[in-house]
Amino acid sequence: MSTTIPFDTLAFAKEQEGAGVPPAQAEAQAKALSGVFQKIEEARANDLATKQDLAELEIRLIKWMIGTSGVIVALVKFLPGGH
Repeated sequence: MSTTIPFDTLAFAKEQEGAGVPPAQAEAQAKALSGVFQKIEEARANDLATKQDLAELEIRLIKWMIGTSGVIVALVKFLPGGH
């Protein structure tokens, strides 16, 4: 699930023009800022785990737990007083 950052480039450019920024510069700034927001969204999407990622992690954790249990059983069995 991704949350998009809403950004109205036209409103931004008009606001910049109202503050005295030349129209071409205001449009360029709006386009550049829109590109920054897009890159942020792409970076967020790349950081999310997929269902496949979670399934692989679950398998690794189960294997680790089984291996750890085996080591514990072996230690208890071979330590002095083990059964």
